[in-house]
This record gives sequence, structure tokens and C-alpha cells, in this order.
Amino acid sequence: MGRMNGKTDEQSAVTVGDESFRDQLVMMWRAFMASPVRNTILWLMVGIFAVIVATALGQVLLNRWNRPFYDAIERRDLQAFFHQLVVFAEIAGVLLVFNITQTWLNQMLRIKLREGLTRDLIGEWMRPRRAFRLAKAGAIGVNPDQRLHEDAHHLTDLSTDLGVGLLQATILLVSFVGVLWSLSTGFVFHVSGRSFEIPGYMVWAAVLYAGIASFLSWLAGRPLINLNSERYAREAELRFSLMRVNEHIDAISLAAGEGEERRRLELDLATVLAATKRIALATVRLTWVTAGYGWITVVVPIVIASPVYFAGDISFGGLMMAAAAFTQVHASLRWFIDNIGGIADWRATLLRVASFRSAMLRIDDIHDVERRIDFVEAEGDRITMDDLEVSSPDGCTRLSQKHVEIAPGERVLVTGLPGAGKTLFFRALAGLWPWGGGRVGLPKGRNVTFIPRTPYFSPGSLRDLLSYPADGAKTFSDAELVEALTKIGLGKLASRLDTAARWERELNDEELRLLAFARLALHRPRWAVVDEALDTLDADTRARVFTVLREGAADTAIINIGRADIGGGFFSRTLQLEIDPKGHALKKVKVGGALKGKPAATERRAARADARRARHP
Repeated sequence: MGRMNGKTDEQSAVTVGDESFRDQLVMMWRAFMASPVRNTILWLMVGIFAVIVATALGQVLLNRWNRPFYDAIERRDLQAFFHQLVVFAEIAGVLLVFNITQTWLNQMLRIKLREGLTRDLIGEWMRPRRAFRLAKAGAIGVNPDQRLHEDAHHLTDLSTDLGVGLLQATILLVSFVGVLWSLSTGFVFHVSGRSFEIPGYMVWAAVLYAGIASFLSWLAGRPLINLNSERYAREAELRFSLMRVNEHIDAISLAAGEGEERRRLELDLATVLAATKRIALATVRLTWVTAGYGWITVVVPIVIASPVYFAGDISFGGLMMAAAAFTQVHASLRWFIDNIGGIADWRATLLRVASFRSAMLRIDDIHDVERRIDFVEAEGDRITMDDLEVSSPDGCTRLSQKHVEIAPGERVLVTGLPGAGKTLFFRALAGLWPWGGGRVGLPKGRNVTFIPRTPYFSPGSLRDLLSYPADGAKTFSDAELVEALTKIGLGKLASRLDTAARWERELNDEELRLLAFARLALHRPRWAVVDEALDTLDADTRARVFTVLREGAADTAIINIGRADIGGGFFSRTLQLEIDPKGHALKKVKVGGALKGKPAATERRAARADARRARHP
């Protein structure tokens, strides 16, 4: 029962990552349709479509320009040559304006897509108690900042680039297929004294050529999807390790642990480099196909049309016009070839973002078949507990008292043996951990403050911290704030009320806990539940806190969950937590994760990396 303190390594969780590609797209589409920036994005897409259509028409005109321009060169007609240069300048000038307009629209689309996706993910993540439950849901809840920031950013950039590129390729294909088909009508082949014509000869040649290239590119580039997914997961682990070292650098330095931390970081770096190396090798294999076809494409259009030219059926200008049209059609058809790496990257990023969003939507259904604690509105101004027990994958803990009533102003100590699940019990009362049995009655309005073992202080000024979550400028005067700090023993901070800092770094753990109790005395809630925050204070400091609470929060019911030897006459009664060996334990469920759906080889590599870290913690 060593993990009954609430620090379970793996909470049973909903399995994620099993959704099909179609399911992921449908979920993301619904999120888009519900986004407040949807209309702006749609108008930007309409603008991009219009500009691309106009650009395609300009390129058709530019293709037609090839015939008179090259015919003028063939005739050595200088006047016609200069005239065609003027025509080219006019067409190119208009196309330049279209290009600049499209670039601006593309950038705006990137920004709005990122705004919509990130706001949606943050909104789902910050729903009450959801982020906490997700953090306890296994691999999918690890490093959510990576998915909210880097992955969301990367997905919107890739979606913009690939989406606009595909649209542009499609419109160009539609525009030039007709041109190339009409040019092919004049292509007559002469073989052994016989003449024959292949309708749409150049079109079919472009389709066949691009189809073979696309198939080979898909075979060479398909492994990049899973390889990119693995790399992103390993990058997130390295980033988390670096953040952890930075956050705890004081303790690491005091313990002279730099060498050990360096070894751990190098292990994480090694897994990133190994994943990146596999991507590099796969990219090289893909480049053999894409670059090879790229070089061959330089001469392919002319080679395909050359039999007709050498037979004298088309002019040099007609040959160059056909070659240019073939190049445009082939460029559109080979969009897939050129973007296979980006498509694989996009698919891997979509997998991470979609699986994370799916987990958030389904996280409240974890253990839906399990028993839950019944939270009801209590009769009268009191907190009640009836047959309360808390379940976890490691067992069950319960109150030894079957029925408990706590009135305003009471001081109640809840204690138990080490490993009895005190922190888990605290989370259960807060509603963060709903699995168990029995009933908890909370007063109407639920004006309950919860103080965890490590209090949270949002970034901002000391005034904001003391007033959190209220507006400090309207709620408390300077005199009240200074008095609260002085009484709790933090008078040295009285002159820094408007100083903005990262107070979790400015103050030590004891001072942070004192700040939490000063905030409690200021807000004077009707009910306060404390999780072991008093246990680490020395006797004198604890006595000072008790005095502040007696004077400043006399009407507040305080339920402290912690050690039995800290009372000092402050608590009027004690409740006992105990492990119930016959109680109901949660079933341990396999947790899905960011790399769900990887092939067996990738899973084995990830498992080996995890095993190395386990052997060298």
C-alpha cells in the first residue's frame, strides 16, 4: 500500500489512440466548426481560392505566350521578340501582385488556425478538474505543454502549407489539362510509313509518369509517419527533463548531483538523436526517389514531345509550349511526391494533437463502470460524510467513523498511518478523485477552500497572490494585506505588495505555505480543507499559524489531513483513516499514449529506451 498517498504511478485511464484517421478528422472538423474564429478562417480560405484561380488563369496566359515568343526567336524577328518581352512583363507583374496577396493570406490563415486550435485545446484542458485527471491518465497526460504549444503550432503550419499547396496544384491541374489535351491533338506519330494519333497523348504521359513517381514515393516515405511520431514523443521527454533540472537546480547543486543529472539528460538526448537518425535515413531513401524524378523531369517533357517535333508536325514554339504545359500538369500531379515528407509529418502531428484532444473529451468517462463517491447538497450549514471510502488501483482507504458531521468553526484533524491514503482522501473531498463509495454532503454554495501540500501561486504581484482568485484591487486594502503578512510572520514582504515575481522561486517552501495561510485568513472561507501543509512547519511557526487562524478565521471550519502529533490543542476532534483490505480497488487498465498505433519495431525501440532509463534512474 506504499502508493495509497495519492501518488499512484498509473491511474486507470481511458484508452486513447485507437481512433481511425477518419474519426480524428471528424473530431477536428467539429472543433473547427465550433470555433469562434471559424468565419474569419472561411473568408481567408475563400480569398486564397480566388487568388489561386486568378493566378492559374495568369499562368495559362503565360503558357500561351511561349508559342509567339519562341517562334519569334526561331524566325529571328527582333521586333516581335521585344513585343513579347513587354507582354511577359505585364503578365508577370500581375502574377507578382497575386503572389504577394496569397502570401499575406497564407500567413493570416496560419495565425487564425493556430489561434482557433490552441484556444480550443486550452479551453478543453482547463475545464474543472480535467487537467488533473488527464495528468493521472498515463502516457497521454505527459507533457501537455508540448501538445498545446509545439504540436498545435506545427499542425496549423503544416495544414496551411499542405492545404494551400494541394488546392493550388488541383486548380493548376484543371487549368492546364485542357491546354495540354488540346496541344496533343496535333501530335501525329509516323511509324513504318503509317501515321496515327493518340488523343490526349501528353496528358496520359504526364499521368503515367507522375503516378509511378507517387507510388514509389509513398513506399519510400510511409515509415516517416511513425518515425516522426516517435521523435516528437522523445523530444517532449527531453524538454521535460531539462525543465525538471532547471526547476530543481538548487537541490541538485546542494547534493552535488550535476554529474548524475547530466548522465540522465544524455540518456534522453540519446533517444532523441536515435529517433532523429532513423528519420534522417528514411529521408535519404525518400530523396533517392524524389530527387531522381526531379532531375529526370528536366528533359522528360521535351523527350515525350520530340517525335512529333522531329517529324515536322509542330514548330519550336509549339514544342516549348507543350513542354511548359506538360511541366505544369506534371508539377500538379507530383504534389504528392514533393510533399510526402510533409504529409508524414502532418499525419504524425495530427495523431498527437487529435489523441490528446480525444483523451480530454473522454477523460471524464474513466472508470465509468466503477463506483463513485456520491456528492450531494447537505441539509443545513455543515459538511457530512457517510460510509466514505476512496478506491485506487492499489486498494481502498476509508474513514473509521461511519457518519461524520462538521459544523462551521470546528477544527478537525484527519490522520492515519503512513500509506493510508491521506493525500488521496484530500483529493477525494475536493472532487478530483471521485472513485470510491459512500456520500459526501457539501453545504449549499460550497464556499470551500482547499490547500494542497504544495500551494499554488499564479504569476503576478504579491497583492494578486494574496487575493487570488479574487481581484485584489477591489477586495482587500493595503492595510489588510500588510496585517495578514505581518501576523503570519512574513512582514519582510509588506513593502513588496506590487512586486511581480515568480514567488515559488523567491520564497522557500515554508514561506509559501505561510503565504497560503495568510491568504486563507484574508478570505475567511466558510470551510477549509488542508493537506499536510501544517506537517512540515516547526512547532513555533505552527503555533503562530494556529493563532492567526483562531483570530482571523474563527468561523471557518478547518479540516486538516496530516500527522496526529501536530494538534497542540488546536483541533477539537480527530478522525481516523484506515486501509480496508476487503474494500473495492480500481481495476488497472492499460493506458493508451502518444505513440499508440506504432508498429511493433517502433514499440520495441521505445520499450528498450524506457528500460535503459529504468536501469539508470
